[in-house]
Amino acid sequence: MSESEVEDSTAPLIEHLTELRSRIMKSVAAFLIGMIILFPFAEQILAFLAQPMADIMRARGENPQLFFDAPQDAFFAYVKIAVLFGFALVSPYIGFQMWRFVAPGLYKEEKGAFLPFIIASPLLFIAGGAFAYYVVMPLAMNFFLGFSGMVPLVSQMLGLGGDASAADAANEGLKVFYFGSIKSYLSLAMKFIVAFGICFQLPVLLTLMGKAGLVSAEGLGAVRKYAVVAILILAAIVTPPDVITQSILFVVVYGLYEVSIILVKMVEKKREEQLRADGYYDEDDEEEEDPLMAEFDKEDD
Repeated sequence: MSESEVEDSTAPLIEHLTELRSRIMKSVAAFLIGMIILFPFAEQILAFLAQPMADIMRARGENPQLFFDAPQDAFFAYVKIAVLFGFALVSPYIGFQMWRFVAPGLYKEEKGAFLPFIIASPLLFIAGGAFAYYVVMPLAMNFFLGFSGMVPLVSQMLGLGGDASAADAANEGLKVFYFGSIKSYLSLAMKFIVAFGICFQLPVLLTLMGKAGLVSAEGLGAVRKYAVVAILILAAIVTPPDVITQSILFVVVYGLYEVSIILVKMVEKKREEQLRADGYYDEDDEEEEDPLMAEFDKEDD
């Protein structure tokens, strides 16, 4: 290869890298702008995230409150909120930048195939986060806060003797209540939202893999029992150690797995119809057995 040919081949690569750098810089700038926009509203967002906990505590006759045990806790909590929700705010723009980078290298059919998935991905993440907030978090908070209340302690355990007033005080029990920190509650709430948002991406991921020919509906169905084990492990890792939350995540993710199998079947059916239309599909693939082969089988018998 001559020196001029080498220079011609490297020129497109440099152009692509330059464009990639430009897209990344634009995305980072948008992310920072989103953080700056959301930071003044971080306290209101925290109040919104704490609403499931607050509603349950009010229903139990308790005063909902969060505290911070270090001077910097509130500030860093607001920063975390600005990071997550700032990214969510500008995610359509970041997705647009990614699309503008990869779209020139795709054929028209490929653009039409991948664009719906790029649009569906953030919508599914929002759906997963909303499901976590409106369904999972109230159930989880009700489960966890259900352990607070009066824990009876007999007078003998406290060594209070036969004094009537002391015995009455002992029988009243020890008051156990939730006095949560901003750091711990925010970490739990964001864990729920992010975990369910990511899990809701499963149909997009598997359908794209089906379009690329990496997985098939038959193959996904064959490994269903292994998928069940993997989903149980995932539920145990990304959720707190309570049966309710883990069961909800398992049911949701397994349901999405079954939906993904249906979507992959639809992709395969559409691909087969396209091959038939283009004349690449052999109509005689399922033809009857060759008579000569049948005769050999009879002789073997």
